[in-house]
Amino acid sequence: DISFSLYLPFVTCMFLCPGRSCHQKQQSLPARPVIPLVARISDQNSSGAPPMTIREKSRLDKFRQLLSSPSADLDALRKHSWSGIPREVRPVTWRLLSGYLPANTERREQVLQRKREEYFGFIEQYYDSRTDEPHRDTYRQIHIDIPRTNPLIPLFQQPAVQEVFERILFIWAIRHPASGYVQGINDLVTPFFVVFLSEFVEDDMENFDVAALPLETQRNIEADSFWCMSKLLDGIQDNYTFAQPGIQNKVKALEELIGRIDEDVHLHFCRYEVEYLQFAFRWMNNLLMRELPLRCTIRLWDTYQAESEGFSHFHLYVCAAFLIKWRKDILSIADFQGLLMLLQNLPTIHWGNEEVGLLLAEAYRLKYMFADAPSHYKR
Repeated sequence: DISFSLYLPFVTCMFLCPGRSCHQKQQSLPARPVIPLVARISDQNSSGAPPMTIREKSRLDKFRQLLSSPSADLDALRKHSWSGIPREVRPVTWRLLSGYLPANTERREQVLQRKREEYFGFIEQYYDSRTDEPHRDTYRQIHIDIPRTNPLIPLFQQPAVQEVFERILFIWAIRHPASGYVQGINDLVTPFFVVFLSEFVEDDMENFDVAALPLETQRNIEADSFWCMSKLLDGIQDNYTFAQPGIQNKVKALEELIGRIDEDVHLHFCRYEVEYLQFAFRWMNNLLMRELPLRCTIRLWDTYQAESEGFSHFHLYVCAAFLIKWRKDILSIADFQGLLMLLQNLPTIHWGNEEVGLLLAEAYRLKYMFADAPSHYKR
């Protein structure tokens, strides 16, 4: 099975590379690689989780201070979250930064209860219609995609977890008819689900039996995951409407950006007829989730939620920094198929917080240089 994110470039390449037939390019492409995810999905570095340092304890205390004030200072919370959120306070911080939870402490419990009830009202109203003619194809595609979501982590193969994901995605699709369900959206539930589950699980989360939790806890995790994913998608919905114009534009912007910041890499792609759409479509569609271990995605999203327009605008600069990180490997490969194999299966399996921190620092540098100087951005 070739996912849409790899199929689309073959549809478009007749316009992009008339000198070479789509059939020839499709023949030379490797099968889509399975990107392995390391077992540990906690947010530790690849070298293991050392005891909390004095600096980390100080940061955690600062977060707790911000979160316990009668009305959270969201600007200060974003500032502190940019360089990573301590695991202990990440769930409540994510709810606040996504706009799901109000800053006012007194209102939070009331808002949570109302939104959770509203979500399960949608379930009662719509979920039984999943096998009706208008919705059958949507539900069928979701049902096919869910087992493929993080297939190497046992947590996501549990029937109880897969049913949660099916409900979340089906309700989102029903409530957003302009886009409906698009492959790739299934990945975006995962970080929220893991972070909200982490409130109740200390160790070995990847093997934890979710069905062992009290039913109310399971329902709360599900509803919160739905609302926070919805908030994220509100900012990037043009990625998933017909023909996915948001993604097309972002891939084009990435191509222009790389042409400015690293002409050698850009010309190397031109020389071997590698189209940005053939690798970067997935980077935009899945927010790099297929390229990074899940623990890295969670750390990345700390910054995305802290950054203004993190999932839409800042993500472009993260993708540019990510691509340039591999420039030496890219320039050493002198054939189309070899380049595609590298770009679709980059060796990030052992990445941890340190690598993500360096990636984000470089992305911030690029944004500072190019977003604030549009004349540099355009070729």
